[in-house]
Amino acid sequence: MKTSILTLLCVLGLIISPACASYDTTKAQQYEGLFSAFVDAKVPKALARIPVEKLVASVNAGEDLVLLDVRTPAENLIVGLTYENTLFIPMNEIFKPENLARIPTDKKVIVVCHKGLRAALIALTLRDIGFDNVYSLKGGLQALAQYVGCKTVYGPPPAKK
Repeated sequence: MKTSILTLLCVLGLIISPACASYDTTKAQQYEGLFSAFVDAKVPKALARIPVEKLVASVNAGEDLVLLDVRTPAENLIVGLTYENTLFIPMNEIFKPENLARIPTDKKVIVVCHKGLRAALIALTLRDIGFDNVYSLKGGLQALAQYVGCKTVYGPPPAKK
């Protein structure tokens, strides 16, 4: 009786164990390659994040760049970007071939979202597939709004007399 219970437990272990511990090994290997650059001092460079201050300075200097807004259409209706070189492609549509073709390769592309998390993820994966000119806005549009405040992105308010 003990032998049959032990045999049954072993068989159940073989059946259940792989199903409980299974994962996509191919995807895991792809992510291993993607994240292999994230070692110690290389992490900030690998993330390719641009601080709000640098974005504002680039816009004020007239740098030819593109803002890639990856927020949802609903978010975009609430607060839309008015910067003339804005490309709106929701996160769930970025990797469609027709949308990848819309992303310029000859200009700096700054990926933006509400708080910066989605933008960082999209920028990281775009860089992984070959878009070396892509960066994410650190802190997202929320950080930009806090930084700009009542002044405009095109310069400080006029001096008081």
